[in-house]
Amino acid sequence: FWGCLMRCSLETDLVLMYCSSFLPQNEYMKDNFLIKIETWHKPDMGDQDNVHGLDPEQWKKTEVVYIDIADKTQVDAKDYKPEEDPAIFKSEKTGRGPLGPNWKKELPSNTNSPHMCAYKLVTVNFKWWGVQNKIENFIQKQEKRLFTKFHRQLFCLIDKWIGLTMEDIRRIEEETQKELDEMRVKDPVKGSSASED
Repeated sequence: FWGCLMRCSLETDLVLMYCSSFLPQNEYMKDNFLIKIETWHKPDMGDQDNVHGLDPEQWKKTEVVYIDIADKTQVDAKDYKPEEDPAIFKSEKTGRGPLGPNWKKELPSNTNSPHMCAYKLVTVNFKWWGVQNKIENFIQKQEKRLFTKFHRQLFCLIDKWIGLTMEDIRRIEEETQKELDEMRVKDPVKGSSASED
């Protein structure tokens, strides 16, 4: 077991919610391979400890990793896009942004800017003698990269999603599912590759 808590502070209008994701079990490794991601969204700046309620022994083994969506140094060079940079982006609909270097200190005093922290607990279990630690560390690093990239994109796309109703979201989900199904059939494989370092 190797746990990692990632705290991603955002300036956004998301509601409080809990989400848990499991990657499907690998047929070859069965119970010896697990990736579990649990997320609590809280209306704070990432200053709570142990929001997932881990027992003291587990909490002691958990590494806490802070993600600052406006800090370009936390983004791999190959992932950087100016249009996905919260330090540059300014929302036309909300007036939010760009996020300066002290945004996390300034935001709590601004009552007109809702904010939240996504507390992500990533549990990785890869029981394979000789490579267990290396693989678990590699997976944790990739998860941090994905969370950083995703939350930066989420902030910079606020003008596209703010004000959507649940009906709008369900329609978009259905359209996206159809597009993905078509892409799987006719397009080459797309996506991100793992970091090399």
